[in-house]
Amino acid sequence: MSYSIRVDRTDTEAYRVQVVRYANRKPVVLKHIGTAHTEAELAKLKKSAADWITTHPHQPQLFPSDVINMRDCEYRGFRYTFAHEFLHRMCKRFDFTSLHDHILTDLVIVRIFEPASKLRSLTLLSQYFNITHSESALYRSLRRFPGLKESVEEKLVAIAKKEFGFDFSFVLYDVTTLYFETFKSDKLRKPGFSKDNKAQQPQIAIGLMVTSEGFPVSYEVFAGNTFEGATFLPSILAFKSLHNIGTLTIVADAAMLSFDNIQKLVAHNLTYIVGARLRNISSELLETIDATLPREDGATARISTPHGDLVYAYSHKRYIKDLSDMNKHIRKAEGQVQHPGKMKRAKFVSATAHTVSLNDALIARTKKLLGVKGYYTNLIAVSNANIIAHYHSLWNIEQAFRIAKSDLASRPIFHRKEVSIRAHMLICVMALSISKYIEIKTRQSIRSVLDICKSVTDAVIHHRRDGQNIIMRTPIPDTMTTIEEIVSH
Repeated sequence: MSYSIRVDRTDTEAYRVQVVRYANRKPVVLKHIGTAHTEAELAKLKKSAADWITTHPHQPQLFPSDVINMRDCEYRGFRYTFAHEFLHRMCKRFDFTSLHDHILTDLVIVRIFEPASKLRSLTLLSQYFNITHSESALYRSLRRFPGLKESVEEKLVAIAKKEFGFDFSFVLYDVTTLYFETFKSDKLRKPGFSKDNKAQQPQIAIGLMVTSEGFPVSYEVFAGNTFEGATFLPSILAFKSLHNIGTLTIVADAAMLSFDNIQKLVAHNLTYIVGARLRNISSELLETIDATLPREDGATARISTPHGDLVYAYSHKRYIKDLSDMNKHIRKAEGQVQHPGKMKRAKFVSATAHTVSLNDALIARTKKLLGVKGYYTNLIAVSNANIIAHYHSLWNIEQAFRIAKSDLASRPIFHRKEVSIRAHMLICVMALSISKYIEIKTRQSIRSVLDICKSVTDAVIHHRRDGQNIIMRTPIPDTMTTIEEIVSH
C-alpha cells in the first residue's frame, strides 16, 4: 500500500495538494497539505507532502495475512485523533507551538473540544486522543503559563494583522465577570456586581479587547469588585505600550465613560467612541437634542459637550421598544399610586413622607428620549453614520463572551491560587481566539465545526497474535476538507 501526492485544480483555478492512497482504484485522502495559487507555492506544497510521507510510515494492513481468524482480533475502542490533528494545525498556524509547552497546546485543544477541569482534561486527552501528561507536569506547567501572556498576545495581534487586516484603527473593549464555585474571598476573588447573577459568590473581572470582527487581541484580569470604568485605562494603556501604538480608537459601552477617563485618553493621544447615558444629561442638553433631532428613522445630529462630541440618532424600531418599556413602567407606577406600600418602588413614582404620586416630570423627560441613542466621541472627521456603525459592532465582543462562557465553559472557576487563575484565563483566551478564527473564516459556529470533526474517528483494532494495533479511520467528509482549505488561507 503506497502513498501518493495528488495535485488537482480547484474551482478558483488554484492547485490543491493532498497525500492519498488508492483503495479499489479510488483515492483516500490521508492529509490535505494546502492550496497553491502560484508555481512557487505549488513546489513548496509538493515538498511538504513529500516530507509528510517520509515522516509518516504506512499503517500496517488491517489483516496481517490473507486469511485470519477474527477471534485473534479485539476492538479497543475509537479515538478522535483527527480532531486533535485539526486543532493542533490551528495552534501551529497561530504559532502557539513555538511556546515549547506541549501540555499548554493540548489543554487549549481539549478546552475547545470538551471543556473540563484541568485534571479531567488530562483524562480526556488520554481517552480521546491517546495523549498522556502527568499530574506533576500539569502543576509545574500551570505556574509557567501566566508568564506567556505577552507572547500569546503578540501572536494574536500577528494573526489579526495577517488574516483580518487589523491596523489598530479600532478596537472594541468590554468587561465581563467570571464567578468561582466557592464562597471564600481573597485579594483577587471578590464579590462584586455580577453579570452572571452570582452576587454572593467571589468573582474576577475580565477586560477583553477584540477586533471589529470579534477576534481577541488582548485581555486583563482584575479583582472581582473592580468597577468597570476603572478597568478601562489600565487595559488600553497596557495594550498601547506592549505594541508601541501611536494612535488608537477604542469603542466601548457607556459604563466606561467618565470625565477623568476621557481626559487621560486624550492625554495619551487616543480617540474613543463610547455609549452615552442620555437619561443622566442636563435639562439644557436634553432640550437641545429634542429641538434639533428630526423624528425620522436614521436621522442624526451632533453637538459639542465636555465629554467630546455627542452624536445622537433616532431609530423608529428603538422608539417602539422604548415606548413599550415606558408604558410598562407607567402602569406599575399607577398601581403603586393606587395601592401604596404593596408594591416595590416603581420608576415613575414620586414619594414623600405623606404622599405617593406619578412623577410627571420624569415621564415628560423620558418621552423626549424615546427612540434616541447617543454616542460620545472625539473623532472629528468621522461621519455620524460611521461613528454609529463602529459602536454597533460591539455585539461582536458580546458574542465572544458568550462563546467563552458557554462553548468554552470558562466559568465557574475552580482554582484557588492566583497563578492558577491566571493560567486558566490564558488557556481560555487562546481557545477563544482559535474558536473565533474558525467561526469568522467558515461562518459556522465552533460547535458545528467540531461536530464534523467528531464524525471522523479512528477505530483501534488489536491483533493478539503479533501484538499490533491497527488503526482504521472513517472517511473525511468533503465539508471538512473545505473547512480545512478555508481556515488555512
